Amino acid sequence: MRIAFIAGEYPPMQGGLGDFTRELAQSIAAAGHETHILTRPAPPAAADETVNGVHIHRNMPAWGWRTRRHIEAFMRQWQPDVINLQYQAAAYQMHGAINLLVGQLAKRCKTVVTFHDLRVPYLFPKAGPLRWQAILHMARSAQHVIVTNAEDEATLHKTGLRHVSVVPIGSNIAPAALPHFDPHAWKSSNSIDPTLRLIGYFGFMNESKGGETLLRALAQLRDLNVGLLLIGGQHGASDPTNIAYAKYLTDLEVSLGLTPAPQPSESLKTSEIYPSIFRTGFIDEAGVSAALNTCSCLALPYRDGVSFRRGTLLAALAHGCAVVSTQPRIHLPEVIDAQNMLLVPPDDPTALAQAIRRVLSDPALCQTLQQGSLALSQQFQWGTIAQKTLACFSNLTQK
Repeated sequence: MRIAFIAGEYPPMQGGLGDFTRELAQSIAAAGHETHILTRPAPPAAADETVNGVHIHRNMPAWGWRTRRHIEAFMRQWQPDVINLQYQAAAYQMHGAINLLVGQLAKRCKTVVTFHDLRVPYLFPKAGPLRWQAILHMARSAQHVIVTNAEDEATLHKTGLRHVSVVPIGSNIAPAALPHFDPHAWKSSNSIDPTLRLIGYFGFMNESKGGETLLRALAQLRDLNVGLLLIGGQHGASDPTNIAYAKYLTDLEVSLGLTPAPQPSESLKTSEIYPSIFRTGFIDEAGVSAALNTCSCLALPYRDGVSFRRGTLLAALAHGCAVVSTQPRIHLPEVIDAQNMLLVPPDDPTALAQAIRRVLSDPALCQTLQQGSLALSQQFQWGTIAQKTLACFSNLTQK
C-alpha cells in the first residue's frame, strides 16, 4: 500500500502527535509499505527528505482555509491508497478548517482519522457546543476512525458511531542502552546532591496532567530528602495554553516556597531548601532514558485518570519506572493497583504525597512496581501497533 499521513506536527517539532506519527510510519515502512508524511516546515529540517524509509514533505505552510488546496495537490502527486489524518486540535494551530476537510478527502481516497485525544477545550475560543460537533463531524465523515484508548471508544460509541477501532500508542522514547549507568554520577554531573532522591515527571505540563496537584504534594514532602525532576520540554511547539499553564505553575512554586531550578542553559544546581525543583529542558532520547533511570519513582497525577493515550506514561512503563498515577476514569483491566502502578484519586495532593512516601519507604513495593511496568509495556510494542493499524487500512482498501 501507499499510505499518506497528515500530521499537524512532526519531529524536530516537539510534541507527542509528531513522535507517534514518526514511530508508526517507520514501523509501517519497515513492513514494506510506501509511506509519506505531509506536515509543516520545521527549520533547519529539510523540506523534503527520506528518513528510515519514510518520505517526509514539510511543505504545508499553515493549517487554515487553504489547507484543502495543499492536501489535494499532495494527493494528486502521490496517489495514496489510504490517507491517515493524525488529529489533536493543538497540532493544527487550533484552526477548525481541518475538521471540515475530512469529508472532502474521503470522496477522493480512503480516509482514516486517528484521534489522539477527544478532549476539545481549546479548539475555538468560546465555541461552546461547536467544539464537540467539529470533532463528531470529522469522525462521521471518515471511512474509519482509530482511537488510542478505551475511554474514547466508549465516548464515540455513545454517539452511535461504530466504524471505530482501538489501536494503542507506544512509547515515544525507546530505552537507551546505558551500560554501567550510575544515577549518583548523573546527579553530580548536573550539580544535584547525589544523596537526593528524585521524584520524576515526564512530559509537557497542561491542566489535564495535574501539575498543580504535583507541586502541592511536593510541598508536603519537605521532611524528606527529595527533589522533583521535570524531564523534557515543558510546553512543546503547538499548544499556547501549555505556555500559560507553565507560567501559572512557576508562580505556584514560588507561593508554595518551592525552589525553582535555573533555566536549562544553566547548571541544575541545588539549594539548601528542600524539596527542590530541577528542569532538564528538551533533551534527546538517551538523555531522557538517563533521567528516567535516575528517578526513584515517577509521579503522573492526571486529572482525568491514568490512560493509555499518554505517550509519556508508556515511556515510563517501557523504562521500568515505579509509577504513581491516578485512578482511571473507566475500568482498565490491564492496570493493577500496587502491582504495575500505585493509584490515588485525582486532584488529591495529600493522597499523592502519601503514595510517594509509600514507594520511597518500601523497596519491595518499588521493585514490584518496576517489574510490573516492564511487563505491562510489552502490550504496547510498535510492531504490534503497526500491524493493527495496517489491518484497518487493508479492510478499507478491500471494500
